Formats: sequence, structure tokens, C-alpha cells
Amino acid sequence: MSLTTKVFSRGLSTSAVRMAAIKNVTVIGGGLMGAGIAQVAAQTGHSVTIVDQTKDILQQSRASIEKSISRVSKKKFKDDANAGMDFVKKTIGRIKMNTNAEESVKEADLVIEAIIENLDVKRELFGRLDKAAKSVIHSRSPFLSISVPPFLRVTRHHYQSQTSPLRLREGIGLGVSIFSIRACYELVEVIRTEETSDDTYNSLMAFSEALGKTPVTCKDTPGFIVNRLLVPYLVESVRLIERGDASPRDVDIAMKLGAGYPMGPFEL
Repeated sequence: MSLTTKVFSRGLSTSAVRMAAIKNVTVIGGGLMGAGIAQVAAQTGHSVTIVDQTKDILQQSRASIEKSISRVSKKKFKDDANAGMDFVKKTIGRIKMNTNAEESVKEADLVIEAIIENLDVKRELFGRLDKAAKSVIHSRSPFLSISVPPFLRVTRHHYQSQTSPLRLREGIGLGVSIFSIRACYELVEVIRTEETSDDTYNSLMAFSEALGKTPVTCKDTPGFIVNRLLVPYLVESVRLIERGDASPRDVDIAMKLGAGYPMGPFEL
């Protein structure tokens, strides 16, 4: 599945946005998506702070990231154990944990929201972050209209809060879709609207590329490209089985050999 995001740029001139490199990233939410985004950012040299409600959750997040980075290291440096150990140490060293969201976003160049898919909860969080963050705030959500998915999607559109008006005029979003083993896609979905300046948009595009992703562009339509096509495909696959037309095994084989998919819908 994919991850969606929306970002807001506050108080920065377009020239300042263009010149400001994203170095410090704060991720709000230490679950599967948040931890995966944090890991990718840390692996590519960014300083990352993960924020969640309790220290226990953050400890679980760190342990999960350490396991995932170790797997990445073994594949990336299979012929050089010392280089692999150095990679793991440096990556982990770039990640901090904090339970205070407002404190964590003060010096961030980019804030990425990766919390529960509940619009009211997101609005409340944005209301608090709006008072503390000085940079780009980005929300992820696959089907709520605050956009960005898999590999890394960059979204542009305006956000209206019903709880407190955000003092933000431009928006962009980006997200990284992670498998359960946190192996990231290589694609970046770029969702564009008319409200965001090219300078702000380009700064997030540069960040996407710094993560080693390849961008594609889509309008802010429900599900964007990947989920818009993937979900109906999966649903129809289930209906095929419910009707007794074929077995899950045969459907998977048919889509791999007949359509050239790397795996069938049920294997996926």
C-alpha cells in the first residue's frame, strides 16, 4: 500500500526555500510508516527525530529500525562486514527520539506527519505544530485529501483547518511507502495543484531525489496513480475467488505469467 502526504511551507520567501537544503527531518509517528521514512532519511545522511506519545513506543520503533538497517547492511555490504557495521552505526547515530512534538519541530527543515488515519486527530496535531514549526509540514494519508504515496510522493495543495486556521499559504507532501520489511519502492509520486510555488515544490523534489527516489507526476485525485489502480485490482481479485471462478494460487500464477507481474494479487 502507499503512503500519502501533504506539506505546508510557512514564513519562508521563495528564494529562502530554494536555497535551504533539507538536512533536519522530524517524523511525527513511530509506527511502520514513520519508522520506515525515518530510516530512509537517516540512511541518506539526514538528521532525523522520531516523535511519538511514549518512550516505550519509541523504543520499539528504534529496535525495529535497527533490525531493518542490519538487513539492509548485509545486502549492501555483503563483501565488507566492517563497512556494513560502519553504515549501521552512522545511520542509527543520525536518529533521535522525543515525546515532545512541539519541541522536536522547532529546528526541523521538514516535518513529516505519519500518525493515525483520523482527520480530526491530524487537524489537532497541525494546529499545535503550526505554532511551533518554522519549516515545511507534511502530512501523509493514502485516501484523505492530504496527499502523497509509495516510494515517495510529493503533493501540492492548500489545507484548511476547521479547528484553527493554519498560517500557511503553500503546501507540498511527500511520503515513502514501506513494505513490512521496510524495503522502499524506488518510485516517487508527485501530486501537483496550483497553490504551491515552484520554489517550494522544487525544494521537496530535491529532497525526494536525495532519498534516491524517482518521481512521477499526478493530479490530486483519490488514490493517486498507484492506489487508484491497485485497489480495484485487488478487490476484483477477491471477487473472482468469492465467485469460485479460480483459486488464489491460479490467479497469482496467471497474473505473473500472463501479465508479467512480479507477484500475483494474493501473494502481494
